[in-house]
Amino acid sequence: MTIRVMLVDDQALLRAGFRMVLQAQDDMEVVAEAGDGLEALEVLRSTRADVVLMDVRMPRMDGVEATAEICRGASGDGPGAPKVLILTTFDLDEYAFSALKAGACGFMLKDVPPAELLSAIRTVHSGDAVVAPSTTRRLLDRFAPLLPSTAEPAAEELGRLTEREREVLLQVAQGLSNGEIAARLFVSEATVKTHVGRILAKLHLRDRVQAVVLAYETGLVRAGGPRP
Repeated sequence: MTIRVMLVDDQALLRAGFRMVLQAQDDMEVVAEAGDGLEALEVLRSTRADVVLMDVRMPRMDGVEATAEICRGASGDGPGAPKVLILTTFDLDEYAFSALKAGACGFMLKDVPPAELLSAIRTVHSGDAVVAPSTTRRLLDRFAPLLPSTAEPAAEELGRLTEREREVLLQVAQGLSNGEIAARLFVSEATVKTHVGRILAKLHLRDRVQAVVLAYETGLVRAGGPRP
């Protein structure tokens, strides 16, 4: 299956570079480009894309607002909205967290090695999230204090989880990979994957990124570590 990719960035030179890398792949095709979020939404009304590589800082409409619109399916009547992968210049871009909350499946730096970018596109297309654990820690430790304080409804949400599922969610929210969680909890990686799947189903979440965001919003984890 060919992965149909759209490039959204206000710098034409960057789009050209990404296009050259992607077009060299047998399983990828660049089907559209846009210079800002508003143009991206307009193009997506008539062009089907599987994955959108989205810049965050752009004129007219930034990547956060465009991502929210795309993930709500507002860009067209096709069979499901495309997955959005945020490409940011800075590791702690102040818009990155907002983009994840808006529905992006992950984010990467623009200077990412080509092999990692290609792997991320394939991962997102397959339905998984791509936020490196170490980057998750730095990003959320920076922005968690900006989140609303814990409220009772949040506790009710987490109450749907078993003790073990809550423990796994705590590890996920701290930026640990499945392998690291398995080692820490003395279980197999497959078992961790099963727990993560159940957590997403019970909390009606799309992927690990949304699970991390929820854990911080509910106060299960705060900047610097778990809730005391």
